[in-house]
Amino acid sequence: MATCIYRTASGLVASRKDQYCFFNSDWDLLFKGDGLRDTLATLSIVDDELARTAVENELLPPIGNQEVWASGVTYYSSRLARMEESKSAGGADFYARVYNAARPELFFKSIAQRVRGHGQTVRIREDSDWDVPEPELTLAISDKGQIIGYTIGNDMSSRSIEGENPLYLPQAKSYEGATGIGPGLYILNTPISKETGIRLSIARSDSVVFKGQTSLKEMKRELEELAEYLYRELDFSNGCYLMTGTGIIPGTDFTLQSGDEITIEIDSLGSLFQVVS
Repeated sequence: MATCIYRTASGLVASRKDQYCFFNSDWDLLFKGDGLRDTLATLSIVDDELARTAVENELLPPIGNQEVWASGVTYYSSRLARMEESKSAGGADFYARVYNAARPELFFKSIAQRVRGHGQTVRIREDSDWDVPEPELTLAISDKGQIIGYTIGNDMSSRSIEGENPLYLPQAKSYEGATGIGPGLYILNTPISKETGIRLSIARSDSVVFKGQTSLKEMKRELEELAEYLYRELDFSNGCYLMTGTGIIPGTDFTLQSGDEITIEIDSLGSLFQVVS
């Protein structure tokens, strides 16, 4: 039975089957060791209205002292899009090669202080004129390198900057308000299914201007493979989050605008809603 842990201004809240209760723990302790699923299996949730209200009104991003990392070109559609946007700069071949390579593309995305949660705003860079959200299943990984849970990720990206030169990727991907995760940390009884669907909707002035969907079965890489590569030469004493790449990419005629409303849905994990500031 799936359990979700929310981080709120009043403390941690555990939720299961629409029942909510406060969960007495420090957030970073959730990422210590590999016993979180067993701990939650014995947790009896007695519905507490105050806990429910905290989730509704005081929700914070589900992060403590974790870093956020990301994976690139893990879907064929992403490979094609990256090749197209970087073609004029001569970088298309890099993306074709990394898609087929044994080693995945991994990059640093954000420190915890820059992460935005459910209902909060995300940003587009002022020096960019082509910007998109990238909806991604995001892994919660323990300090031991084991996948302990999942959340929804929004990897805000400047396609104009990355397309100009692949070496500009850190500027295209890592800036204030470029990282969204939430609404909570979901701990499932079994590894997430490859049939899991991912959907993106973008609304502007009460009209939907983009919709797209994909599923995890379209991903080239295994989730455990991405986690293993990340932990090969890095230690994360507080665990970390790893975005796993996107398979939904708006066309070349689309760019985000201030005020756009982004909704990302992932089966079993709910939805992440954010507004472009």
